[in-house]
Amino acid sequence: MGILFLVVLIDMIGLTLVIPFLTYFVQDLAIADGISGTGARDLWVGIIIAVYSAAQFIFTPILGSLSDRWGRRPILMFGLASNTIFFTVFGLSGSLTMALIARFLAGAGNGNIAVAKAYIGDISNADEIASRMGAIGAAFGLGFMVGPFIGGVLADPASTFGGIFDTQFWRNYPYLLPCLFCSLLSLTSLGLATKRLPESLALEDRTGPAESVISGFTKMMTNSVKVLRIPTISTLVIINFLYMVGFSMMHGTFILFTALNTDSGGLGFSEFQNGLVFAFIGLLGVIVQGMLIGRLTKKFNMFILMVVGIIASGLGIASLPYVPSGAVWMIYLSAGLIAIGNGLYSPTQSSVLTFASKSSDEDLGMVMGAQEGFGALARIIGPLSAAYIWSLTVEGGGMWTYHTCFRVAGVFFIAAALLQFSLKITAEQTLDSAPA
Repeated sequence: MGILFLVVLIDMIGLTLVIPFLTYFVQDLAIADGISGTGARDLWVGIIIAVYSAAQFIFTPILGSLSDRWGRRPILMFGLASNTIFFTVFGLSGSLTMALIARFLAGAGNGNIAVAKAYIGDISNADEIASRMGAIGAAFGLGFMVGPFIGGVLADPASTFGGIFDTQFWRNYPYLLPCLFCSLLSLTSLGLATKRLPESLALEDRTGPAESVISGFTKMMTNSVKVLRIPTISTLVIINFLYMVGFSMMHGTFILFTALNTDSGGLGFSEFQNGLVFAFIGLLGVIVQGMLIGRLTKKFNMFILMVVGIIASGLGIASLPYVPSGAVWMIYLSAGLIAIGNGLYSPTQSSVLTFASKSSDEDLGMVMGAQEGFGALARIIGPLSAAYIWSLTVEGGGMWTYHTCFRVAGVFFIAAALLQFSLKITAEQTLDSAPA
């Protein structure tokens, strides 16, 4: 379990470590590639973010099928090896093309969280699964907290630390150090996995050579379409899709706004300041999901907690561009709403979907797999659409300014909340009667 915890933790650090400096890095690469327009330059931020999620979307079911065929251990080790290599490559990127390829290959190797969960299923009895899956959830929250902080602190070491880093090499590669840190973390975990992680899937339980590695992806797509035909469950899955689109729109545009100079309406934040804000979001999320959500679900209806989470997240994200440069501390109010809202929404939505699946006698694995598929698709659409809207409006005026993409994200949250209210009374009664 310790090795599995590290695998998932590193996956999340890999996803979030780049958040504080990605905007600055991509802007530098775009300028080096001759892209000088603000909108065209910033559009690449969304593309680089989305390509990582796109690779995970494509390769997660494929790696899952390969783990059924070859065993869990080699696939988990492949993911760690991929992290070790491609994070360093990303930090050394000298062009947008190189950065794009490095992020895609890192995302492809990091599609192994589902394999880690399958490993837990292999080694756990029924009484152990819930607590062990909870540990994996804690790794998610911890990774989201630690990743941005590390990325912010270690970026541009020539200016931040000086000393041995005050050289032309580190000035030429200001974002290599946090990438090297993540590569070293992956390499250490790979060494531990090599020595201490046994195979969990017995030979007799593996699929035969005739099983196609593409079958996992095809099955996920088929199940996703099937789930959309199931009453109540389809509504919950669509609600989550809308929520994830709105939430992931923040990933790129948050930094685009905070990095914008104060004369243009932004906050003029550095990588370190952005890292602190995201670390705060992660810490608050860990507190809500790890310490408070159990008590809250015993006291309040999960349907209500889910709606409150949607509204709080939406308000937090939509309010971000209205933080004044003269009172930058107010960014933490918006960040707090985002963290609390997501901390309330994510676990209650999964629980509500679980109860709905069981009450409808639907296969829980199929339903959860379909939701993961739609969630991954949302994490591609969100950053791309936000970056595109930002590129069109960042230099605009009147109603069409850099505020627009945050307002559009708010519309997705409003749609999710309205759809939540539209659930049939019979479905609500069924969920209310389920144990908290």
